[in-house]
Amino acid sequence: MSASAGKTSRFTSVIFDFDYTLADSSPGVIECANHALKEMDLPPGGAEAIRETIGLSLAATYQRLTSGCYGDRSDEFKRLFLERADQVMLEGIRLFDSARPVVAALRAEGIGLGIVSTKYRSRIEQALQRDGLGDVFAVVVGAEDVGEHKPDPAGLNAAMGKLGATPAEVLYVGDSAVDAEAAQRAGVPFAAVLTGVTPREAFEAYRPFAVIEDLGSLAAIVLEGDCGEETGA
Repeated sequence: MSASAGKTSRFTSVIFDFDYTLADSSPGVIECANHALKEMDLPPGGAEAIRETIGLSLAATYQRLTSGCYGDRSDEFKRLFLERADQVMLEGIRLFDSARPVVAALRAEGIGLGIVSTKYRSRIEQALQRDGLGDVFAVVVGAEDVGEHKPDPAGLNAAMGKLGATPAEVLYVGDSAVDAEAAQRAGVPFAAVLTGVTPREAFEAYRPFAVIEDLGSLAAIVLEGDCGEETGA
């Protein structure tokens, strides 16, 4: 950690969710989910319904999209989803415009950076490498790295271990109530970003450290503790 970061920030590390926090992967997710449902001879999911599953495990996505009406075929759904994702997912991932500047600003101040997501780590790393951010994050924890997915705190705990940080020193940034619950269960302060499909009021019960419209204001919050009117704490 740099001297300036030590003087101004209570946080030594920032961990990000990926989908709808750092990037928009929804075109690929919609394509893969509907491909799997079609191959299973099940009704397609609406685009908005599929967007609302982003951040869930694939098993939970299947249950949400089928409302539990077709039995537990989540393993088949997962296999078909991943097969299609190998073909189309990377090209459908677009970093948010505010992601690169905030990551650069935090890194310049010596803040440790990580990602914890239910997306597969291999796909996240491919996207980061493509966009010139392959060496920026000290740790990336994806779906294949933990036995239990968010809201279980296993991913956050694993990332904190690799970053050498305690819960009080970490800020987790995410876009969903699942992210907020994972942070709460890990004992980690949480910043909600409103670039996903979750409305501001859905975060109130979790008493977030901050609620922000996009990542553009995150550096000030981390480095200066400037939550302004957007704080939910």
